[in-house]
Amino acid sequence: MANTKKAPRRGAALQKLKTDLASGTPAAAYIFYGEESYLREYYLGQLRKNLVPQGFETFNLHTLEGKDLTVQALAEALEPMPMMAERTLTTVTDLDLFKLGEDQRERLIALLEDLPPYGCLVFVYDTLEYKPNRTMKKLCKALEDHVEAVEFPAASSADLLPWIARRFKALGKEIDRQTAEYLVFTCGGLMTGLVPEIEKIAAYAKGTAVTRADVDAVADPVLSAEVFRLSDAVLQGDYDRAASILGDLLKMQTEPVMILAALGSQLRRIWTARLALDGGHDRYWLMELWGMKSDYPAKLLLSAARRTSAAWCAQAVRQCQVLDRRMKSERGVDGAEELKLLLVQLAAAFSQENT
Repeated sequence: MANTKKAPRRGAALQKLKTDLASGTPAAAYIFYGEESYLREYYLGQLRKNLVPQGFETFNLHTLEGKDLTVQALAEALEPMPMMAERTLTTVTDLDLFKLGEDQRERLIALLEDLPPYGCLVFVYDTLEYKPNRTMKKLCKALEDHVEAVEFPAASSADLLPWIARRFKALGKEIDRQTAEYLVFTCGGLMTGLVPEIEKIAAYAKGTAVTRADVDAVADPVLSAEVFRLSDAVLQGDYDRAASILGDLLKMQTEPVMILAALGSQLRRIWTARLALDGGHDRYWLMELWGMKSDYPAKLLLSAARRTSAAWCAQAVRQCQVLDRRMKSERGVDGAEELKLLLVQLAAAFSQENT
């Protein structure tokens, strides 16, 4: 029987990084990637604290940009011995390891197999996506053997909500779970984006306890939250509010095609929520279907879906798809006006269904 290598458990690499830092023995090389840049920067900072004595950054900390970087230049940066420290730290940002030419790829493999024992190398994927190309077997094996790949995904609700509470507490405020969930729904689930929003809300809130009104007053909603409110207004028969939300999005110069894409996605979710209700499924079925980290948006979807039918949802999704093709393929289409017309058609169909 063939010997198959067991895939590492998700999160195991991050836990090992924490252990490495706690014991003061970071690995020789890491790849840091994932959408949660707040955590990525935090652990880069922890590596710097662990390896680079204050005042000796010039000698022991080397930061390189991946664009146009050669493996030869990287090897030269790794070569110098540390000063007043046991190890150096070298970071390389946005070097696509799987886009290197064959010669550079071979040189990189040789470098990884003979990394200086006094260095720590970190490949940071910031604006680029880390996508291993399994057809490059030699490079993949070198990375698996010599580099720890650490993903920083968006935090789960179980981790994110206590973190939000701690951030507010440090600013002299309190927030309950329900309001914290509303904050995540409004501003997104990435810590990077939540940090400035928490600071604004804490500065604005008059009382000790943060309220939904405080969030609404000063937070900048993400597009998905605004589009949910837009679709929810339609499903409440409140066309004026829906038109006002669309108008605000257009005034903020949000591209009509982006609004349409978000609206189409939201209507598909409401459709699946309606199908869940018709099929006897609960919010946990929806959470699994859409990969949700919290049941809060699932409950909102089910609440919206109770006001409509699967037939209305299906037709609404088709209308979005037709308009999307027109906006992307036809010249001279006024996206803003077409969106307003779509909103009128959705509201009219909903009104007719409920008369």
